[in-house]
Amino acid sequence: MSLFSGLFGLSWQQLQAKVRYRILILTLLPILLTLVSLVFITIYWNISYTGKQLFMKVKADLTVASNTLIAVQERQENQLELVMGSWEFQNQFRNIDSDTETSRKQIENLLEQKKAKLNLDFLRLISIADAAADPDLRVMLPKIENKGAVSGLMVLQPQRLSRLSAELESKAIIKLVDTPRSQKPAKEVEKRGMLSRSLLPIYGADGSLGWYLDGGILLNRDMRIVDHIRDLVYDKGTLPERSIGAVTIFLDNTRISTNVPLNQFPQGTEAQGRALGSLVSEEVRQKVLIQGLLWVDRAFVYNDWFISAYAPLKDIRGERIGMIYTGFSESPFIHNYLLNIIELGTILMLVLLVSGLLVYRGAYSLLQPIERIHHVVKAVQSGRNLRIGSLGLEQDNELSNLAEQFDRMLDLLQRRNTQIQAAAEQLEVKVEERTRSLQEKTDELQRNVALLNETRQQLVTNEKLTALGELTAGIAHEINNPTAVILGNMELLKFELGDKAEDVEEEIDIVIQQVGRISTIIRSLLQYSRPGEFNAPLEMHQLTPIIEEMLLLVRHSVQKQEVILNKQLNASYPIEVNRPQLLQVLINLVVNAAHAMDGKGQIWIRTYDWLQRGEPIGVKIEVEDEGKGIPEEQLGRIFDPFYTTRKDGTGLGLSLSYGIIKRIGGTIEVSSTVGKGTLFTVGLYHKAKDDQFNPPYEGLHFSSGIDKKS
Repeated sequence: MSLFSGLFGLSWQQLQAKVRYRILILTLLPILLTLVSLVFITIYWNISYTGKQLFMKVKADLTVASNTLIAVQERQENQLELVMGSWEFQNQFRNIDSDTETSRKQIENLLEQKKAKLNLDFLRLISIADAAADPDLRVMLPKIENKGAVSGLMVLQPQRLSRLSAELESKAIIKLVDTPRSQKPAKEVEKRGMLSRSLLPIYGADGSLGWYLDGGILLNRDMRIVDHIRDLVYDKGTLPERSIGAVTIFLDNTRISTNVPLNQFPQGTEAQGRALGSLVSEEVRQKVLIQGLLWVDRAFVYNDWFISAYAPLKDIRGERIGMIYTGFSESPFIHNYLLNIIELGTILMLVLLVSGLLVYRGAYSLLQPIERIHHVVKAVQSGRNLRIGSLGLEQDNELSNLAEQFDRMLDLLQRRNTQIQAAAEQLEVKVEERTRSLQEKTDELQRNVALLNETRQQLVTNEKLTALGELTAGIAHEINNPTAVILGNMELLKFELGDKAEDVEEEIDIVIQQVGRISTIIRSLLQYSRPGEFNAPLEMHQLTPIIEEMLLLVRHSVQKQEVILNKQLNASYPIEVNRPQLLQVLINLVVNAAHAMDGKGQIWIRTYDWLQRGEPIGVKIEVEDEGKGIPEEQLGRIFDPFYTTRKDGTGLGLSLSYGIIKRIGGTIEVSSTVGKGTLFTVGLYHKAKDDQFNPPYEGLHFSSGIDKKS
């Protein structure tokens, strides 16, 4: 139906709504159905009949090819008989029994000349004893009856080929090509040769059999037969333009003699070589070679689809040794089919267009009053005040009565609409007043709820910070004195040991560093509870040395747990941070990751430049473990002060880390999957941002998934 839409620029729904077009459709529908049926019948007949004709042709071509191959063998027999009956041969053959070197040499030279003249690949005189000793000829000897010649196909190994002629072994070698839709070749080259061989008995003057004349051709790489058959059955004018006719002789499933081109060119153009060594498709091999059946159907030949016919070839023993093929490319016929369909479709469109115009012009004057009524209806729908009025028809005409009644109905409808509009305006004013009052009360209620939630949240935060302040003050008082004693004793120990202190100097320095770190942690606790009282100095640092120092500090505790640390440190952009505080954050994340695994496992530490619109703005740090993961309901609380799932935990590590990162404007994100692991991602800007400290549960990003490990 798109045809009608194209003709009149209307959709199918619009066509159905217009009476004139519905009448037009009903008028043209039989024509359309008839033409479409004609097209489909033509297509079906073309495909069915022509397809059968193509398969009949290719089957007849295969018969011609098979008969030509038989004729080649018969011609070989005739050639051998001509050689045997020639005066030169008979003259020299009289002296063959003398068994002199000269006579043997003369007859060999004569046979060599005859071989070249007759286009044979080998021609030799062989005695009865030698023929009986040859395993290939022994098969042919019993078939010689009534003193006649015997011919047939034969497949020989390279050693047996060299016995016939020195050049046959090298001429038979064909490199195999891996071909689409075929079985993968089990070897790189085919060294065997397929021969068309004839054996002619030679009888002496007394009628006794004394010698045999053995001759034939090697079919490997010999294009004379296939080209002769192609020229015979696919001569110019027998196939459509651009169609390729081909003939092939197979040894097993390998093309040893073919005119199938490597690249499909039209017949008569220069082809880039022949598809020697390519293999037949697997479905053809199974049916023809394995089952011994005839194939007449479409087949994939080297790199294109052909209308094909295959028949098995049998050697002189009756065993299948290969195939013979005839066929022609399918695409030109499909092109012709499509061209016929396009031509039929074009004719259909033209006939339908002309019919539609004729019917439309005939119905226009009849349906003009209906068009007038329709125009008024559309105008009223769009809000315009129109009436049909006089249609110029007789008073008792049905359309005239319909127009009069329709105008009266429009007048009545207009009066009713005026009354309804007035009532609707009054109702709208009242509804608007009520809606405005309700909206104001709703907004006020939402503001009160938000204020209540904010106040409650602030009270909880203040309570936590107050408790943390009291706790940290007590911790500072209790820890500062022991740390001072430890530092003093370490200095005294170093002094007392003297030169011996060098053996444990690294351990002493680590103890002193860790005591300093304890002091830093105390200051961080105080800074978390009273951030305004501490202003840690920020400096530009490269991230990699800080990561390396952190790995050195945690190595003992991690190695006890047999945890493997994998690092991928690719960040190169400097960042503004406080080094001890960042160390504290990283140590907390790595130690937490180790605790999450409760045994052996791996931790990944990755750093990379943080890019925004292709420009670096800082760095990102990822700490990923393969621990038990964090349930989704706990993800929102892991940064709360004093919240922990470990029996011996304080719940301050992640809170302190979050506070440190947020105070320099950084970001910290976490994603986790239960049973797989957890990933923390820290983002640090090149220039630290002055960020006001927020409660730990605000501005965070949580996810129940976890990024894939590198």
